[in-house]
Amino acid sequence: MSIINPNPALRVPRYLGLQSEIQHVRRSKLDRVQRCANDGLHQDLSFLDAAKPITADEFIQRRDRLASALAASGIDAFVLEPGYTFQYYGNISQTDWEPWEPEERPFLMVIMPDFSPNTTDGIKAKTAFLAPHFEEGRVRMLGIPSREPELDIVAWEEHWNPYTTLHDSHLFGDKSNNFKRQQRQPKLMVDEEIRDYIVRGLEDAGFETVGSNPAVELVRQQKSSAEVELLRAVNTGTVEAVRAMRPCLVPDLTENEVTDILNKALLSIGFQLFFNIVLFEEHGALPHGGFVTGWKKLTHESMVVIDVGAHYLGYSSDICRSFFIDPPKKKHKCWSKVIVSVLKYLTGFNAMPADEHCMPSNCELHSEKLLVWNTVLRAQTAAAQAFQVNATAASVDIAARTVIEDAGYGEAFTHRLGHGIGIKAHESPYLNKWNTDVRLQHGMVFTNEPGIYLENRFGVRHEDIYLVQENGEAELLSGRRAKGPYDP
Repeated sequence: MSIINPNPALRVPRYLGLQSEIQHVRRSKLDRVQRCANDGLHQDLSFLDAAKPITADEFIQRRDRLASALAASGIDAFVLEPGYTFQYYGNISQTDWEPWEPEERPFLMVIMPDFSPNTTDGIKAKTAFLAPHFEEGRVRMLGIPSREPELDIVAWEEHWNPYTTLHDSHLFGDKSNNFKRQQRQPKLMVDEEIRDYIVRGLEDAGFETVGSNPAVELVRQQKSSAEVELLRAVNTGTVEAVRAMRPCLVPDLTENEVTDILNKALLSIGFQLFFNIVLFEEHGALPHGGFVTGWKKLTHESMVVIDVGAHYLGYSSDICRSFFIDPPKKKHKCWSKVIVSVLKYLTGFNAMPADEHCMPSNCELHSEKLLVWNTVLRAQTAAAQAFQVNATAASVDIAARTVIEDAGYGEAFTHRLGHGIGIKAHESPYLNKWNTDVRLQHGMVFTNEPGIYLENRFGVRHEDIYLVQENGEAELLSGRRAKGPYDP
């Protein structure tokens, strides 16, 4: 007969000791998985070899291309503030300028076509800046690429109107007679990221403002060879991080724990974290997850969806993989060779890894997961083949959507097929079935991410990155595609 201690307080140390031991065991398991994921990823980092930072000359060339597009469009200047577009043309991001939040004092880049007589080899960009006077020294220290030895800065004092100061400056004031003769105001194209109060301030000061147009957007949409190599490196590396981690994963890990493991693997190769969505089973039917996810635990039968992006040397990755973790070894009754052969015939790949054919608890659900996985892969293949110069953005979406609709899952493909990608993860053009106006051009880079989402059951999405080539099929920039649900 056991004697129970009548004082509960005396049992607390034993309980706390047990909790501590449980936490120690879990930390040890997480450490093992982390080491496994990192070691697998570091076996081959050759995907980083060709990626080099964008040179100062390329930033200047980008502004020259923009100046030509502005001149052809009858625009006097392009105006932007720190953000992704400023980063593209000036190598300065929002956080480079203000790390905590966007500054209320306007700091603007002004890019103008230079029609001066000294310009003999085509239109060049004249680049100037509007900045608070007390920040002028800091602007000069930013290292913004420039062909002039000194940046041209229009400085304004705190008690001045910055927009009137710009209007009356040598940039526009010296041309005021020309504008009067033409009976018009200086026409500014404003970047899509610029804040509304700045646009209103420019208009009140006497500028005419317009939004972007296809000719200007094309400057950023068509990637240079240096940009292609950066996109190849960061997207291939992100895929390889997921691929290296998968065989290390074990049951009972939560979505949040897998997120943390993948984040640390990405950091270990010098990538900057951007976003990381890890979803198990029915949570995967939410394409972008949400605050309700994170707690669910992994099982051998969970369909895992990981949508993840990182930054490397200023460029973005955005890839997605859907997979199972490795099944338990010799713990369940084996699949018959007949069942395995039938599933391989129906889905096009081995339903289980070699020598690991174990019976799932719900064969019908597992079989549908395999069918959906393969359907999404076939849809991605159809879209990849549709990336052709002069094809419409809509036609690429429709190519993938038709495969999914023909398989009976049309209503479960709930989003567009993809989008442009560069320094920003989501850039124009956008691949949706109504976008018949945009035609693909060589040098454009897109995500290709069809998906099927069955509410309260599971979801599957495959996402890779493709470069539209002048002749032939698009080039895959994210390493290799998924081969099967155990080899994503």
